[in-house]
Formats: sequence, C-alpha cells, structure tokens
Amino acid sequence: MESVQQLQQWLAAHPQMETLAYIALLLSGSWLANFVVKKGLLRGVLKIMSRTPVAHDRQLIERNIIARFANVVPALVIGYGIEHVPGLHEYVAIVVSNVTKAFIILTVARAISGTLSVINTFYDRQEDAKERPIKGYIQVGKIVIYVVAAILVVAALIDKSPVILLSGLGAMAAVLMLVFQDTLLSLVASVQISSNDIIRVGDWVEMPNLNADGDVIDIALHQIKVQNWDKTITFIPTKRFITDPFKNWRGMQESGGRRIKRSIWLDQQSIHFLTDEERQKLHRFHLLKPYLTAKQTEIDEWNAQLQEAGKEPVNTRRITNIGTFRAYVKAYLQHHPRINQQMTMLVRQLNPTADGLPLEVYCFTNTVVWDQYESIQSDIFDHLFAILPEFGLRVFQHPSGQDMKSFILQQN
Repeated sequence: MESVQQLQQWLAAHPQMETLAYIALLLSGSWLANFVVKKGLLRGVLKIMSRTPVAHDRQLIERNIIARFANVVPALVIGYGIEHVPGLHEYVAIVVSNVTKAFIILTVARAISGTLSVINTFYDRQEDAKERPIKGYIQVGKIVIYVVAAILVVAALIDKSPVILLSGLGAMAAVLMLVFQDTLLSLVASVQISSNDIIRVGDWVEMPNLNADGDVIDIALHQIKVQNWDKTITFIPTKRFITDPFKNWRGMQESGGRRIKRSIWLDQQSIHFLTDEERQKLHRFHLLKPYLTAKQTEIDEWNAQLQEAGKEPVNTRRITNIGTFRAYVKAYLQHHPRINQQMTMLVRQLNPTADGLPLEVYCFTNTVVWDQYESIQSDIFDHLFAILPEFGLRVFQHPSGQDMKSFILQQN
C-alpha cells in the first residue's frame, strides 16, 4: 500500500508523467480489449459458425467481416478513456475522441459493405441468380452506406450534428445531381434491365457499334462485361443497353435450334428442261422418286388438256433441272437427322443477279452448340455442291487467272 501511495504522490508531483502513465494504461487496455475480443470472443463466434454450412466459406474469410466489427471494441475503449486522462489538454481529448468516433463509423461502414458483398456472392450461387442479378442494387446500397458514413465521419471530426450538414446539402442538390449523373442513369438502366429481363449473365449479345460480340460475364451498376469470342473483354456502360440497339441470342439458345440461312449461287446458263434420259437417270435418287412420279403425273394431266396445242413442246409443261434440284434439297433436309423438323424449313429462289441465281437454304439445326452447328451446316453444303453436276447445274463464280490461262491455251 505504501508503494502505491508513494507512486501516487510521485505522479501528483510530476503531472506530465501522470498523463503519460494514464495514456500508457489506456493503450494497454485497448490492446487487451482487442486481444480478448479477437482471441476469445471472435474465436468463440467462429467455433459456433463452424457448425453451420458457411463454416469454411472462403468469402467470409476473405472479406474478414467479423474481424472488422471486432476492431470497434479497442476504439471504444480509447474514445471513452481519453476523456478521463488527467492533465491532458481539452482540445487533444476532443480531437482523439472525434477521430475515434470517425474510425468506428468507417469501420462499421466497411463491415456492412463486406456483408453486402457476401450476400451478393451467396445469391449468385442460386440457380435463378442469372435471371435476376442483384449486383447493381448491392452497389447502390454500398454507395448509400459510404455517403452516409462520409457525412457522419465529417460530422464527428468537426464535432457537429449531421443534421447541420444535411441541411446544407439542399443547396448542393444540383451539384450532386451532376456528380452522380452517371450513377443515377445506371441505376435506372439496371432497374429496367432487371424488371424487363433484357439481359442475363451468360447471354450471348451482339452490339456492333461497340465491337462487342460474346457472352455477358458480369452485370454491375455502371458497366456490363462482355467476353468476346476472341477472349477480349468489352466494358459497356449499363445505360447503353437501354439507349443503343443490340442483339440478344438468348431466344435462339432457349429454342434449341439455330438457323441456317445460306445460298448457293447457280449459273443461270446451266438451267434447262430435263430430257427423258436425264429424268430416268434421276430416278436413281431414292429421295426424288416421290417427287418425280407426282410431278410427271401432274404435268401429263395438264398437257393432256392442251389437245392439238400440246403437240408443240413450247406449249407444254416440262420438268426443269433446277426445280428437281430444289425438291431434292427439300427432301434431303427433311430426312437429315440433325435438322429440326418442327421449325421453319424453306428452299427458295431469290432474285437473280449478275452473280447468278441464288438458291437459299433456310432451316434450323437441332442443336445450338456452335461447333456442332458449323459442322452440320458445312456437311450439308459439302453434299449439295458435290451433287449439283448430277442435275446438270453449275455453280457460278467469276473467272480466275487460271481460267483465263486455260482459255488462251485452248485458243492457241
């Protein structure tokens, strides 16, 4: 007891040392509080959480949310104890107390922000998360939290009521609208995108004016990430998906079939009526037998009504090689195992041009997988190009240098 009294007397005689001793005691107390919370209470909380499904979730570990909340305790000790340090200047105590309050506010804001990030991560793991992403709303929530935290931090540092700061924001409304213009526009665009289900993560979108053509990999408040097919990343402002035209291929992917729309350009000089010999030769095609039989019966009945005029071939109907080829292509597609028979299927002539007569194939595959689609399409046209000479048709193409060389050699 005498030692304690002597120490008190000595400290009373040396006020500066007494102040330093109390400050050291305060710092030791805050360190001890931090140790107890993080090593004791925090360990107990983690032990309780170990019995839950999120026990070893990496997101909780990386975000370190619980540890951030634990940092509030030593700050509270310092903020409360600094007022009881003897001999400390009043302004120093006020500044330390205000800084401590600001630190607590900022720490809580960061912890809440981390909590929102974890909520977004857990939500993204849901099956329907791609249809209704909430990342934009999470980012808006973070902005609101940090704006409120900034106001409270400034109020704490200047030791004024936050109401005074808020009353001054009315005059700054125009400036704030200008500063947060992009954020407000992006928020409105995010709401429209989500409510109207315009795009989802995983959709294939195409926006030619921004050179974007690929899969949506992230939908955020201010921008949407599109990974192009060459593996580059295009960052598109969210509002551009409301104001600019773009193509979403989700309908094709969900339909289960992808369209083939390609033409064969035929040399118009190779088009002619089939002779009897050519018609009999085409009877070898199994797919053409029903067409040739039905068509010949129809033509014979029509020509029989012409009587005397039917003796001249120019007055009669006859089967053409291009019509027969068109029927063959249609039958070929109808019997193809990789063509969707429930969707539109057309084989049609387009307007003739100086580059030949385009015969267009319009149908859908029964798969939307890109490489399979391209393989099916190529196999079909490989066959059609190879089978064309059987019908006496030729593909049109401009003469090359080799063609001109062969022609000159033949003339010589």
